[in-house]
Amino acid sequence: MTDIKRNGTERNKAVMGELLRRHGQTYTAEAHIQLRNTPQPLYRTLVLAHLLSARIGASVAVSTSRALHQAGLRNPKRMTEATWQERVDALGRGGYRRYDERTATQLGEGGQILIDHWGGDLRRMRQRADGDADELRRLLRELPGIGPLGTDIFLREVQDVWPEFGPFVDSKALQGAERLGLPQRTADLLRLADEAPRAELASALVRAALDKEVVADCLNRFA
Repeated sequence: MTDIKRNGTERNKAVMGELLRRHGQTYTAEAHIQLRNTPQPLYRTLVLAHLLSARIGASVAVSTSRALHQAGLRNPKRMTEATWQERVDALGRGGYRRYDERTATQLGEGGQILIDHWGGDLRRMRQRADGDADELRRLLRELPGIGPLGTDIFLREVQDVWPEFGPFVDSKALQGAERLGLPQRTADLLRLADEAPRAELASALVRAALDKEVVADCLNRFA
């Protein structure tokens, strides 16, 4: 390995280390979701992906996820049993006012579809997809309000508990890697991240894509 290549690799590894140390928190963790392969945290992660996919700040989406949990709307049954106004009010308390009425409708309809088609358990959807990420995307997009961006967010967050769909580094995460001067290949990013959880890696890169201060925070020491 030439000195130039070695120095570039060492620089990239150092930048990745800073990124993960300072910003390697998943959005589920920020929303106080203890993600594991059980129905409630998986559903809460799906709702969070729905919220994050709108044109609204990530901090507002995270705050709204917490507000829905505090209101008891933490599984499809509770979501559908709540009145539309109760859902609107919970969304508003989280700061999600711009999209509250439409999202309240979508969450109610989506919860009912999950109950009717999947017994309220996203693990059944996982089983149906059988490791096929495109099929999982198709099934998720049958839910109101879950589009391509929402499916990407969900896959990013669940890839450590549903490892057959990983490693998942989507275009937004790769945009973050580009801003940091890091490689654009998933395999290279995984090597730089060593044993870091894949969801933390993807989330950290997304944060770099969304916030120039994250990029500056990681790169200033190498200026």
